[in-house]
Amino acid sequence: MTTTASAAGAMQHYALTLDRFIDHAAKWHGATEIVTGGDGTNSRISYAALRERSNRLSGAWLALGLAPGDNLGILAWNSQTQMECWYGAMGVGIVCHTLNPRLSPAHLASMIAQAANRVLVISPDLGALAEELVPLCATIEHVVMLDAPNAHTLLPNCDRVRVWRYSDLLEEHGKATSWGGFDETAPAGLCFTSGTTGAPKGVTYTHRSNYLHTLHQLQADVLGVTANDALLVAVPMFHANGWGLPFAGPAVGATLVLPGRHQDGASLARLINTERVTIAVGVATVWLGLADHLDETGGDVPSLERIMLGGSSVPQALMDRLEARLGVTIQTSWGMTELSPLGTVTPATAPVRRSAQSGRPPIGVDLLLTDAAGMKLPEQRGHEGRLRVRGASVVQRYFGHDAPATDAEGWFDTGDLAVIDRDGLVRITGRVKDLIKSGGEWINPGEIEAIVGALPEVALAAVVGREDAKWGERPVLVIEPRKGADIGDAALLGALRGRVANWWLPDAIVRVVAMPLAITGKIDKRRLRADLAVLEPARAAVGGSR
Repeated sequence: MTTTASAAGAMQHYALTLDRFIDHAAKWHGATEIVTGGDGTNSRISYAALRERSNRLSGAWLALGLAPGDNLGILAWNSQTQMECWYGAMGVGIVCHTLNPRLSPAHLASMIAQAANRVLVISPDLGALAEELVPLCATIEHVVMLDAPNAHTLLPNCDRVRVWRYSDLLEEHGKATSWGGFDETAPAGLCFTSGTTGAPKGVTYTHRSNYLHTLHQLQADVLGVTANDALLVAVPMFHANGWGLPFAGPAVGATLVLPGRHQDGASLARLINTERVTIAVGVATVWLGLADHLDETGGDVPSLERIMLGGSSVPQALMDRLEARLGVTIQTSWGMTELSPLGTVTPATAPVRRSAQSGRPPIGVDLLLTDAAGMKLPEQRGHEGRLRVRGASVVQRYFGHDAPATDAEGWFDTGDLAVIDRDGLVRITGRVKDLIKSGGEWINPGEIEAIVGALPEVALAAVVGREDAKWGERPVLVIEPRKGADIGDAALLGALRGRVANWWLPDAIVRVVAMPLAITGKIDKRRLRADLAVLEPARAAVGGSR
């Protein structure tokens, strides 16, 4: 007997689009708030009210001539109004193209041209950047200033562009609008990589990929946020969609706390204590500033329970200090813009949490170690290899590119080196591009950095290669000492001897007051290499040249 398709039964089609998250939050957690920090005062709005404003904003975007599939440029700090822009655009199929205010106008103009942005949203304190940027962007027709008091006085030398104050746009063109009705595979977000390894490349997130990425985050061994939490999003929303946290918070009805531009230690401490933040997410340097502030003032953040770190590997000494000083559990993570960005996370309940580990992948993310030629390592545990990833929230093709970014089996080459231990915990051992070739042999800076970074006197450590007439390249160790601490060259080299080969020992040690950081918060090795290239190798005898 055969069964017809109609008799076999079926499940409802329910498109995985991002408007579902704010709809859910408004319906089931309508009174829960989104809080934006400011200069001593916080603004707040309920999920129900934010949903209503976002929905009316959809009508305003359409009135400006945007259509499904168009890219809306957003150059702003974390705030309630940026969230409204996100949901107002995504709800009708417009793509949110987030831009980093810390980039140069030339870099921003290149990205805007590629995305053909016709409308650009800007935070009110970025007016000077807008005046410099907009004349470089032939596609821009409208600039929306997020509640700038005198928006009409901006851009005096660019008459072709209509400048709106956000509240005026919402009042004049805001209109209740039907959401959804498009395919879940439609684009939802566009974010360009930082460009630290070459020209920035655009990564297009779909509604489906971001929806599934949110479900990855909500797993108990990942972020595990609940309606009882207050979640501080200290990672910028222009970094891989704020690591997806503006979706995860509404999905469970958590209080969402956005710091705006103010991420100094004093501002964060005030915001955490005022809003009783329980979970905070961001790069390690942000929390180092918080710990320094609390040390200086004698304050505490008693409500804070967990911090999720990302962006780059975290020195063991720093992680120990944060856990002890802040009274929190630290979760380390690893990811990339191309992964939306979640790759691996160390579970908060893990019996051992070490900075050398980046955790396990959640369901929906798969990992593979290969050799340099892309061949699968026969043994995946305990051996270093090139890390490849695939999954529903992993890039398949870069924006504007015809060729795939993956191999024939769908694996994306991350450019990272990694080891997976017997318990399935991933340790990122370095970047392929950072390897130093000395005398025909490879030196892995990541191993040196992990050892030096574990010293309590060291805040941050980086190893870069410097050209050498005899060996091709030799390693240079750069450290940022912990405030008030002092450590000599002999102690630094002594920590390495016996743990790495003698010829791996750095030829020079350089101390800096503040480690140069890239726009993502990671150590800027490109700048370090450029700076070291012009320094006299005056200390070339301190290490282990062969």
